[in-house]
Amino acid sequence: MSDAGTPVHVIGAGPAGLATAAALTARGLGAVVLERGEAVGASWRAHYEGLRLQSTRAYAELPGLPPQRTSGGRLTRDDFVAYLERYATHHRVEVATGVEVFGITRAGEQWRLEANGGRRLTTPAVVVATGLNHTPYTPSWPGRDRFEGELLHSADYRTPAAYEGSDVLVVGCGSSGTGIAADLARGGASRVRLAVRTPRHLVRRSSLGWPAQRSAVLARRLPTGLGDRLSGRLTRVENLGKHGFPHPRRGICSAAAAGAPPVVDDGFSGLVRGGRIEPVAGVDRFSGAEVRLADGSSVRPDAVVAATGYRSALDQLVGDLGQLDGSGRPLVHGPRTLPHSPGLHFAGFTRPVSGALRELAHEARRIAQALVEATS
Repeated sequence: MSDAGTPVHVIGAGPAGLATAAALTARGLGAVVLERGEAVGASWRAHYEGLRLQSTRAYAELPGLPPQRTSGGRLTRDDFVAYLERYATHHRVEVATGVEVFGITRAGEQWRLEANGGRRLTTPAVVVATGLNHTPYTPSWPGRDRFEGELLHSADYRTPAAYEGSDVLVVGCGSSGTGIAADLARGGASRVRLAVRTPRHLVRRSSLGWPAQRSAVLARRLPTGLGDRLSGRLTRVENLGKHGFPHPRRGICSAAAAGAPPVVDDGFSGLVRGGRIEPVAGVDRFSGAEVRLADGSSVRPDAVVAATGYRSALDQLVGDLGQLDGSGRPLVHGPRTLPHSPGLHFAGFTRPVSGALRELAHEARRIAQALVEATS
Protein backbone atom coordinates (compact mmCIF):
# COMPACT_ATOMS: atom_id res chain seq x y z
CA MET A 1 0.00 0.00 0.00
CA SER A 2 1.31 3.42 -0.93
CA ASP A 3 0.29 7.07 -0.48
CA ALA A 4 0.20 6.94 3.32
CA GLY A 5 -0.95 10.57 3.46
CA THR A 6 -4.38 9.74 2.03
CA PRO A 7 -6.85 8.57 4.69
CA VAL A 8 -8.11 5.02 4.76
CA HIS A 9 -11.77 4.98 3.70
CA VAL A 10 -14.05 2.95 5.97
CA ILE A 11 -17.52 2.16 4.64
CA GLY A 12 -20.20 2.02 7.34
CA ALA A 13 -20.50 3.92 10.65
CA GLY A 14 -21.72 1.02 12.74
CA PRO A 15 -19.64 -0.51 15.55
CA ALA A 16 -17.22 -2.27 13.16
CA GLY A 17 -16.55 0.85 11.11
CA LEU A 18 -16.17 3.18 14.09
CA ALA A 19 -13.93 0.75 15.97
CA THR A 20 -11.67 0.32 12.94
CA ALA A 21 -11.44 4.07 12.33
CA ALA A 22 -10.58 4.67 16.00
CA ALA A 23 -7.92 1.94 15.91
CA LEU A 24 -6.41 3.45 12.75
CA THR A 25 -6.32 6.94 14.27
CA ALA A 26 -4.70 5.61 17.44
CA ARG A 27 -1.90 4.19 15.28
CA GLY A 28 -1.31 7.42 13.40
CA LEU A 29 -3.19 6.62 10.21
CA GLY A 30 -5.86 8.95 8.90
CA ALA A 31 -9.34 7.53 8.43
CA VAL A 32 -12.67 8.78 7.15
CA VAL A 33 -15.90 6.85 7.62
CA LEU A 34 -18.52 6.96 4.86
CA GLU A 35 -22.07 6.40 6.12
CA ARG A 36 -25.13 6.20 3.90
CA GLY A 37 -27.45 7.18 6.76
CA GLU A 38 -27.75 10.51 8.49
CA ALA A 39 -25.95 9.54 11.70
CA VAL A 40 -23.66 6.90 13.19
CA GLY A 41 -25.31 3.60 14.08
CA ALA A 42 -28.09 4.09 11.54
CA SER A 43 -29.03 0.40 11.42
CA TRP A 44 -29.14 0.21 15.22
CA ARG A 45 -31.45 3.21 15.38
CA ALA A 46 -33.86 1.32 13.14
CA HIS A 47 -34.22 -1.68 15.48
CA TYR A 48 -37.35 -2.11 17.58
CA GLU A 49 -37.65 -0.05 20.75
CA GLY A 50 -37.51 -2.95 23.22
CA LEU A 51 -34.29 -4.49 21.91
CA ARG A 52 -31.50 -5.41 24.31
CA LEU A 53 -28.08 -6.53 23.16
CA GLN A 54 -27.31 -10.24 23.35
CA SER A 55 -23.83 -9.36 24.64
CA THR A 56 -23.35 -8.19 28.20
CA ARG A 57 -21.94 -4.71 28.72
CA ALA A 58 -18.46 -6.12 29.38
CA TYR A 59 -18.45 -7.87 25.99
CA ALA A 60 -19.95 -4.93 24.07
CA GLU A 61 -16.91 -2.70 24.60
CA LEU A 62 -15.20 -1.25 21.54
CA PRO A 63 -11.46 -0.38 21.64
CA GLY A 64 -10.62 2.62 23.77
CA LEU A 65 -13.91 3.39 25.55
CA PRO A 66 -16.18 1.27 27.77
CA PRO A 67 -19.98 1.50 27.45
CA GLN A 68 -21.93 3.34 30.11
CA ARG A 69 -23.24 1.35 33.05
CA THR A 70 -26.82 0.15 32.71
CA SER A 71 -29.27 -1.78 34.83
CA GLY A 72 -29.28 -5.50 34.15
CA GLY A 73 -25.85 -5.45 32.53
CA ARG A 74 -27.17 -5.44 28.93
CA LEU A 75 -27.52 -2.32 26.82
CA THR A 76 -30.82 -1.32 25.27
CA ARG A 77 -31.05 -0.10 21.70
CA ASP A 78 -30.97 3.52 22.84
CA ASP A 79 -28.08 2.83 25.24
CA PHE A 80 -26.01 1.39 22.41
CA VAL A 81 -26.81 4.17 19.95
CA ALA A 82 -25.78 6.72 22.59
CA TYR A 83 -22.58 4.75 23.14
CA LEU A 84 -21.74 4.81 19.43
CA GLU A 85 -22.31 8.57 19.34
CA ARG A 86 -20.08 9.05 22.39
CA TYR A 87 -17.47 6.69 20.92
CA ALA A 88 -17.23 8.65 17.65
CA THR A 89 -16.89 11.93 19.55
CA HIS A 90 -14.36 10.57 22.05
CA HIS A 91 -12.07 9.24 19.32
CA ARG A 92 -12.70 12.19 16.99
CA VAL A 93 -13.72 9.87 14.21
CA GLU A 94 -14.35 11.74 10.97
CA VAL A 95 -17.73 10.61 9.64
CA ALA A 96 -19.21 11.74 6.31
CA THR A 97 -22.95 11.01 6.48
CA GLY A 98 -25.28 10.73 3.52
CA VAL A 99 -22.57 9.09 1.42
CA GLU A 100 -23.57 5.77 -0.10
CA VAL A 101 -20.84 3.78 -1.83
CA PHE A 102 -22.20 1.50 -4.54
CA GLY A 103 -19.03 0.31 -6.27
CA ILE A 104 -15.37 -0.43 -5.55
CA THR A 105 -12.81 -0.89 -8.33
CA ARG A 106 -9.05 -1.22 -8.52
CA ALA A 107 -7.22 1.67 -10.22
CA GLY A 108 -3.52 0.96 -10.41
CA GLU A 109 -2.24 0.87 -6.83
CA GLN A 110 -5.30 2.70 -5.55
CA TRP A 111 -8.94 1.88 -4.86
CA ARG A 112 -11.71 3.93 -6.44
CA LEU A 113 -15.06 4.29 -4.71
CA GLU A 114 -18.13 5.22 -6.73
CA ALA A 115 -20.66 6.99 -4.51
CA ASN A 116 -23.91 8.90 -4.76
CA GLY A 117 -23.87 12.45 -5.99
CA GLY A 118 -21.36 11.56 -8.70
CA ARG A 119 -18.57 11.19 -6.15
CA ARG A 120 -15.39 9.35 -7.14
CA LEU A 121 -13.09 8.83 -4.20
CA THR A 122 -9.56 7.44 -4.42
CA THR A 123 -7.77 5.79 -1.51
CA PRO A 124 -4.89 3.35 -0.96
CA ALA A 125 -6.96 1.21 1.42
CA VAL A 126 -10.62 0.42 2.03
CA VAL A 127 -12.32 -1.25 4.98
CA VAL A 128 -15.80 -2.52 4.16
CA ALA A 129 -17.79 -2.49 7.41
CA THR A 130 -21.34 -2.53 6.11
CA GLY A 131 -22.10 -5.72 8.04
CA LEU A 132 -24.19 -8.81 7.54
CA ASN A 133 -27.43 -6.99 8.40
CA HIS A 134 -27.48 -4.69 5.41
CA THR A 135 -30.59 -5.55 3.38
CA PRO A 136 -33.72 -7.16 4.94
CA TYR A 137 -34.55 -10.55 3.47
CA THR A 138 -38.05 -12.02 3.26
CA PRO A 139 -38.44 -15.47 1.65
CA SER A 140 -40.49 -15.64 -1.53
CA TRP A 141 -43.24 -17.75 0.05
CA PRO A 142 -45.92 -18.73 -2.48
CA GLY A 143 -48.95 -16.48 -2.13
CA ARG A 144 -47.29 -13.90 0.10
CA ASP A 145 -48.21 -11.00 -2.21
CA ARG A 146 -51.88 -11.89 -1.85
CA PHE A 147 -51.88 -12.29 1.94
CA GLU A 148 -54.90 -10.52 3.36
CA GLY A 149 -53.25 -9.62 6.65
CA GLU A 150 -50.24 -7.42 7.35
CA LEU A 151 -46.81 -8.77 6.39
CA LEU A 152 -43.70 -6.91 7.50
CA HIS A 153 -40.03 -7.66 7.99
CA SER A 154 -38.64 -7.44 11.51
CA ALA A 155 -36.59 -4.44 10.32
CA ASP A 156 -39.88 -2.52 10.11
CA TYR A 157 -41.20 -3.59 13.52
CA ARG A 158 -40.91 -0.87 16.16
CA THR A 159 -43.28 -1.33 19.10
CA PRO A 160 -46.00 -3.76 20.28
CA ALA A 161 -48.47 -0.90 20.75
CA ALA A 162 -49.57 -1.19 17.11
CA TYR A 163 -50.48 -4.86 17.68
CA GLU A 164 -52.34 -4.66 20.97
CA GLY A 165 -55.22 -7.12 20.82
CA SER A 166 -53.94 -8.65 17.55
CA ASP A 167 -53.08 -12.21 16.59
CA VAL A 168 -49.46 -12.13 15.41
CA LEU A 169 -47.25 -14.78 13.84
CA VAL A 170 -43.50 -14.19 14.15
CA VAL A 171 -41.42 -16.20 11.68
CA GLY A 172 -37.87 -17.10 12.75
CA CYS A 173 -36.44 -18.07 16.14
CA GLY A 174 -33.12 -16.21 16.16
CA SER A 175 -32.44 -13.33 18.52
CA SER A 176 -34.74 -10.96 16.59
CA GLY A 177 -37.61 -13.44 16.32
CA THR A 178 -37.57 -14.53 19.95
CA GLY A 179 -37.06 -10.95 21.13
CA ILE A 180 -39.94 -9.57 19.07
CA ALA A 181 -42.23 -12.44 20.07
CA ALA A 182 -41.50 -11.68 23.73
CA ASP A 183 -42.01 -7.96 23.12
CA LEU A 184 -45.43 -8.62 21.55
CA ALA A 185 -46.50 -11.04 24.29
CA ARG A 186 -45.61 -8.54 27.00
CA GLY A 187 -47.03 -5.63 25.00
CA GLY A 188 -50.61 -6.82 24.75
CA ALA A 189 -50.95 -8.89 21.56
CA SER A 190 -53.91 -11.24 22.02
CA ARG A 191 -52.01 -14.22 20.65
CA VAL A 192 -48.39 -14.71 19.62
CA ARG A 193 -47.12 -17.68 17.65
CA LEU A 194 -43.50 -18.31 16.67
CA ALA A 195 -42.80 -20.27 13.49
CA VAL A 196 -39.70 -22.42 13.97
CA ARG A 197 -37.84 -24.02 11.08
CA THR A 198 -34.24 -24.20 12.34
CA PRO A 199 -34.28 -24.46 16.15
CA ARG A 200 -31.77 -22.53 18.23
CA HIS A 201 -30.15 -23.20 21.58
CA LEU A 202 -31.60 -20.99 24.31
CA VAL A 203 -28.99 -20.19 26.94
CA ARG A 204 -29.39 -18.43 30.24
CA ARG A 205 -27.39 -15.25 30.58
CA SER A 206 -25.54 -16.76 33.52
CA SER A 207 -25.50 -19.86 35.70
CA LEU A 208 -24.38 -19.49 39.31
CA GLY A 209 -22.77 -16.18 38.40
CA TRP A 210 -20.92 -17.59 35.39
CA PRO A 211 -21.92 -15.68 32.19
CA ALA A 212 -22.85 -17.84 29.21
CA GLN A 213 -20.77 -15.60 26.97
CA ARG A 214 -17.66 -16.36 29.01
CA SER A 215 -18.18 -20.06 28.24
CA ALA A 216 -18.51 -19.15 24.57
CA VAL A 217 -15.23 -17.23 24.68
CA LEU A 218 -13.47 -20.23 26.21
CA ALA A 219 -14.94 -22.53 23.57
CA ARG A 220 -14.20 -20.16 20.68
CA ARG A 221 -10.85 -21.62 19.62
CA LEU A 222 -11.40 -25.22 20.64
CA PRO A 223 -12.23 -28.02 18.21
CA THR A 224 -15.98 -27.92 17.58
CA GLY A 225 -16.75 -31.19 19.36
CA LEU A 226 -14.77 -30.21 22.45
CA GLY A 227 -16.40 -26.75 22.36
CA ASP A 228 -19.82 -28.39 22.32
CA ARG A 229 -18.98 -30.41 25.41
CA LEU A 230 -17.39 -27.52 27.29
CA SER A 231 -20.19 -25.04 26.58
CA GLY A 232 -22.78 -27.68 27.42
CA ARG A 233 -21.24 -28.20 30.85
CA LEU A 234 -20.65 -24.55 31.72
CA THR A 235 -23.79 -23.04 30.21
CA ARG A 236 -27.37 -23.56 31.32
CA VAL A 237 -29.34 -24.46 28.21
CA GLU A 238 -33.13 -24.24 28.25
CA ASN A 239 -35.01 -27.19 26.73
CA LEU A 240 -38.54 -26.33 25.63
CA GLY A 241 -39.14 -29.53 23.65
CA LYS A 242 -42.20 -30.37 25.75
CA HIS A 243 -43.68 -27.00 24.86
CA GLY A 244 -43.34 -27.33 21.10
CA PHE A 245 -40.00 -25.54 20.68
CA PRO A 246 -37.64 -28.15 19.17
CA HIS A 247 -34.27 -28.65 20.84
CA PRO A 248 -31.30 -28.62 18.39
CA ARG A 249 -29.65 -31.96 17.81
CA ARG A 250 -26.24 -30.35 17.38
CA GLY A 251 -24.16 -28.86 20.16
CA ILE A 252 -23.91 -25.11 20.66
CA CYS A 253 -20.64 -24.62 18.77
CA SER A 254 -21.63 -26.99 15.95
CA ALA A 255 -24.94 -25.18 15.50
CA ALA A 256 -23.22 -21.79 15.52
CA ALA A 257 -20.72 -22.95 12.89
CA ALA A 258 -23.69 -23.96 10.71
CA GLY A 259 -25.21 -20.48 10.98
CA ALA A 260 -27.51 -20.97 13.97
CA PRO A 261 -25.82 -19.28 16.95
CA PRO A 262 -27.43 -19.55 20.39
CA VAL A 263 -29.98 -17.06 21.67
CA VAL A 264 -29.72 -15.52 25.11
CA ASP A 265 -32.95 -16.22 27.00
CA ASP A 266 -34.34 -12.88 28.15
CA GLY A 267 -37.61 -14.23 29.53
CA PHE A 268 -38.63 -15.94 26.28
CA SER A 269 -38.66 -19.45 27.78
CA GLY A 270 -40.96 -18.37 30.60
CA LEU A 271 -43.42 -16.90 28.11
CA VAL A 272 -43.40 -20.17 26.15
CA ARG A 273 -43.95 -22.25 29.29
CA GLY A 274 -46.76 -19.92 30.32
CA GLY A 275 -48.50 -20.31 26.96
CA ARG A 276 -48.11 -16.66 25.98
CA ILE A 277 -45.90 -17.62 23.02
CA GLU A 278 -46.88 -20.69 21.00
CA PRO A 279 -44.18 -22.36 18.89
CA VAL A 280 -45.49 -23.71 15.57
CA ALA A 281 -43.95 -25.25 12.45
CA GLY A 282 -42.19 -23.19 9.81
CA VAL A 283 -44.10 -21.30 7.14
CA ASP A 284 -44.79 -23.14 3.89
CA ARG A 285 -47.00 -20.71 1.96
CA PHE A 286 -49.76 -18.11 2.17
CA SER A 287 -53.33 -18.60 1.02
CA GLY A 288 -55.62 -15.60 1.31
CA ALA A 289 -55.99 -14.89 5.02
CA GLU A 290 -54.29 -18.16 5.97
CA VAL A 291 -50.67 -19.08 6.54
CA ARG A 292 -50.01 -22.73 5.77
CA LEU A 293 -47.33 -24.36 7.89
CA ALA A 294 -44.80 -27.08 7.11
CA ASP A 295 -46.64 -29.68 9.22
CA GLY A 296 -49.86 -29.26 7.22
CA SER A 297 -51.65 -27.06 9.73
CA SER A 298 -52.69 -23.46 9.10
CA VAL A 299 -53.21 -20.26 11.09
CA ARG A 300 -55.07 -17.02 10.39
CA PRO A 301 -53.02 -14.22 11.99
CA ASP A 302 -53.79 -10.53 11.72
CA ALA A 303 -50.11 -9.83 11.10
CA VAL A 304 -46.94 -11.73 10.21
CA VAL A 305 -43.52 -10.44 11.28
CA ALA A 306 -40.77 -12.03 9.20
CA ALA A 307 -37.66 -12.22 11.39
CA THR A 308 -35.95 -13.99 8.53
CA GLY A 309 -32.62 -12.22 8.50
CA TYR A 310 -30.69 -9.99 6.16
CA ARG A 311 -28.36 -10.14 3.21
CA SER A 312 -24.99 -8.40 3.17
CA ALA A 313 -25.49 -7.12 -0.42
CA LEU A 314 -21.72 -7.29 -0.93
CA ASP A 315 -22.18 -8.60 -4.46
CA GLN A 316 -23.37 -5.14 -5.45
CA LEU A 317 -20.28 -3.57 -3.93
CA VAL A 318 -17.44 -5.97 -4.73
CA GLY A 319 -19.10 -8.69 -6.81
CA ASP A 320 -16.65 -8.31 -9.70
CA LEU A 321 -13.51 -8.44 -7.54
CA GLY A 322 -13.44 -12.14 -6.64
CA GLN A 323 -13.89 -11.46 -2.92
CA LEU A 324 -16.96 -13.52 -2.06
CA ASP A 325 -17.81 -17.15 -1.42
CA GLY A 326 -20.94 -18.91 -2.66
CA SER A 327 -23.06 -17.46 0.13
CA GLY A 328 -22.00 -13.89 -0.60
CA ARG A 329 -19.66 -13.54 2.38
CA PRO A 330 -16.02 -12.40 2.21
CA LEU A 331 -13.53 -15.18 1.49
CA VAL A 332 -11.17 -13.53 3.98
CA HIS A 333 -11.82 -10.89 6.60
CA GLY A 334 -10.08 -8.90 9.31
CA PRO A 335 -6.34 -8.31 8.71
CA ARG A 336 -6.15 -10.78 5.82
CA THR A 337 -6.53 -9.72 2.19
CA LEU A 338 -6.51 -11.66 -1.04
CA PRO A 339 -3.25 -11.50 -3.05
CA HIS A 340 -4.86 -9.57 -5.90
CA SER A 341 -6.56 -7.07 -3.54
CA PRO A 342 -3.98 -5.48 -1.20
CA GLY A 343 -5.52 -2.92 1.09
CA LEU A 344 -9.11 -4.20 0.79
CA HIS A 345 -10.35 -5.40 4.18
CA PHE A 346 -13.70 -6.58 5.56
CA ALA A 347 -14.79 -5.97 9.16
CA GLY A 348 -17.81 -7.23 11.07
CA PHE A 349 -18.82 -10.12 8.82
CA THR A 350 -18.72 -12.98 11.33
CA ARG A 351 -21.18 -14.32 13.87
CA PRO A 352 -18.97 -16.21 16.31
CA VAL A 353 -20.44 -18.07 19.24
CA SER A 354 -18.43 -15.74 21.52
CA GLY A 355 -20.35 -12.67 20.34
CA ALA A 356 -20.09 -10.43 17.27
CA LEU A 357 -19.22 -7.22 19.16
CA ARG A 358 -16.36 -8.85 21.04
CA GLU A 359 -14.98 -10.29 17.80
CA LEU A 360 -15.17 -7.09 15.78
CA ALA A 361 -13.40 -5.16 18.55
CA HIS A 362 -10.42 -7.50 18.19
CA GLU A 363 -10.74 -7.47 14.42
CA ALA A 364 -10.55 -3.65 14.31
CA ARG A 365 -7.19 -3.65 16.07
CA ARG A 366 -5.80 -6.35 13.79
CA ILE A 367 -6.89 -4.54 10.64
CA ALA A 368 -5.33 -1.29 11.86
CA GLN A 369 -2.07 -3.05 12.65
CA ALA A 370 -2.00 -4.71 9.23
CA LEU A 371 -2.46 -1.37 7.51
CA VAL A 372 0.25 0.23 9.64
CA GLU A 373 2.65 -2.53 8.65
CA ALA A 374 1.69 -2.10 4.99
CA THR A 375 2.79 1.55 5.08
CA SER A 376 6.09 0.92 6.86
